[in-house]
Amino acid sequence: MIKFKIGCDPELFIKNKYGAYKSAVGLIGGSKDCPLPIDKDGHAILEDNVAVEFNTKPAESYEAFRSSIHLVLDHLRTKLTGYDLDTASAVSFPKEELNTPQAQEFGCEPDYDAWRVCQNDKPKADDQNLRSCGGHIHVGNSIAKRDPISVIRAMDLFLGVPSVKLDSGTLRRELYGKAGCFRPKKYGAEYRTLSNFWIFDDNLIAWAYEGTQRALEFVKAKKQIAPEHEFMIQRCINTSNMDDYNTLTKAYGL
Repeated sequence: MIKFKIGCDPELFIKNKYGAYKSAVGLIGGSKDCPLPIDKDGHAILEDNVAVEFNTKPAESYEAFRSSIHLVLDHLRTKLTGYDLDTASAVSFPKEELNTPQAQEFGCEPDYDAWRVCQNDKPKADDQNLRSCGGHIHVGNSIAKRDPISVIRAMDLFLGVPSVKLDSGTLRRELYGKAGCFRPKKYGAEYRTLSNFWIFDDNLIAWAYEGTQRALEFVKAKKQIAPEHEFMIQRCINTSNMDDYNTLTKAYGL
């Protein structure tokens, strides 16, 4: 088994007791520059635009990864008395919830496209009230550090493509979540294509862990994505193309 560390920094929305979406500004504390620690192990929470975001401790096993996610979600449920954590990955927020400078901040750092090998444009949707939640996966590994492009492309294959069937939310892609979206990191890479859909179910947390592992093993074994499949992967993820999904699933045993 290949050795790697895995973490995540998912975002999620909150609702009040009447079922209305509420901005997290002023309710959580912490920021991108200064997350609020909740223990000494590296778990932290923060406010990101109108969403709640959390950071998990880098894990070396599925069990540790799952436990970290549960720990922070349980902490948030306790902290946010009177609010519910929502599973939607994209929501058009009421105007009154967007009247703070923080609610107008997008894309704190640039991210990149592993297929075109260039910087992505800043997000912009036709609906100015649209906000979204990612479920980014952070991979710490010498392979991801040395060759993040290949690892991210493989993660698109083993995670991005299957997510087209597993994730019912497509609205987020008007802002984020296109194929190949990543940031290089000093420890490896951050895969930014997935929404937060997988953090709420242990089976899907296992799927995210195992897909990351398969991607790293694919690159380590020097396997290659067939040239004719590269565009299919991008189109499948970006447009939910099920013909591409079926072709790729058969070709790579997804």
